[in-house]
Amino acid sequence: MNFSEIDDDSEHSTHTPAQRAAAAARSTWVSVVVNVVLSSVQIVVGIAAKSQGLVADGIHSLSDLVADFVVLIAGRHSQKDADEDHPYGHQRFENAASLALGLLLLGVGVGMVWSAVGKLQTPESIPTAHVAALWVALAALVSKELLFRYMLRVAKRVKSGMLVANAWHARSDAASSLVVALGLIGNLMGYPLLDPIAALIVGLMVAKMGWGFGWDALHDLMDRAVDESEVEAIRQTLMNTPGVAGVHDVRTRKMGDMVVADAHIEVDAMLTVEEGHNIAVAARQAVMQRHRVLNLMTHVDPAHRHDGDHEATPPP
Repeated sequence: MNFSEIDDDSEHSTHTPAQRAAAAARSTWVSVVVNVVLSSVQIVVGIAAKSQGLVADGIHSLSDLVADFVVLIAGRHSQKDADEDHPYGHQRFENAASLALGLLLLGVGVGMVWSAVGKLQTPESIPTAHVAALWVALAALVSKELLFRYMLRVAKRVKSGMLVANAWHARSDAASSLVVALGLIGNLMGYPLLDPIAALIVGLMVAKMGWGFGWDALHDLMDRAVDESEVEAIRQTLMNTPGVAGVHDVRTRKMGDMVVADAHIEVDAMLTVEEGHNIAVAARQAVMQRHRVLNLMTHVDPAHRHDGDHEATPPP
C-alpha cells in the first residue's frame, strides 16, 4: 500500500503498534456486527421477496466476514514479539492479510461478472420482486457506505494499509448493494436487463480493485521500498542529527505497515570509535522516534573517505 495515497496531515505515524492493533480490532469488530446483521436481513428478505439479487448481495456480505476475521487474525499475529524464527518480528502478517483480501476481492468481482453474464443470457429467468427488497437494498447501501467511511477514517489515522484494504472491501459491498437497488428498480419498472448490466460493470470494478490490492501486497512481500518522499524525510532526520556530516545509501523495505531501513552516515574522521558510535545511536533513535521505522541499521563512514564502497549508490 502506498501511503502517499493516504490523506494524512502528519509526516509520520505517531501511533504505537499496540494502538494501531487496538484501532484495527475495534473497527473490524464494528464491521463484523454490521455484516452479520445485514447478511441475515438480506438473505431472509431476499427469499421472502423473491429477489435473487438481494440474496446474492447477502451472500456477498458474508464474504466481508471472512475478510474481517483475516484482519483480526493478522492483527493479532503481527503484534507478536520477534523470536528466533522471525528476528525482524511478525509485521508481514499484515502484508499477507492484504494479499488475501485482494484475492478475496478479485474472486468476488469475478463471481459477480459470471453471475451477470448468466443473467444477460437468460433475462426471462429473473422473477418479479417485492418492493420490500428495494428498501432493504437501499438500507444496506447506506449502512455499507457509512461503514466504509468509518473504517477508512480509522485506517488513515493509524496509517494501516491492511485496514485500507478492508475498508475498500466494505465499499465493494456498498457497490454491490447499489447494483441490487438499480436492478430492483429496473425489475419493478419492467426493465430486467438493468440488473445484470450494472452487476457486470461493478463486478469488473471490484475485480480490478482486488487485483490492485493483491499486486501491491505482493510487492511489499518482495521488499519494496517506501516512496521517495518518505526516504527523503528519513535522510533529512539523519542529516539533522548533531555530528552527522553526510548521509548516503539510505535503503528501506516494507515490514507490514512499518519500515526497516539501513543507511551510511558520515562523521568527522578524527573522532574516536566511541564518539562515532554515539552519533550513530543518536541518529537511529531520532529516526525511530520521528518515523514509522521499526529498525535502522547504520554504518559509520569517515567524512573524507570517498572510495567505491562508501560512495552514494547512483540511482538506477
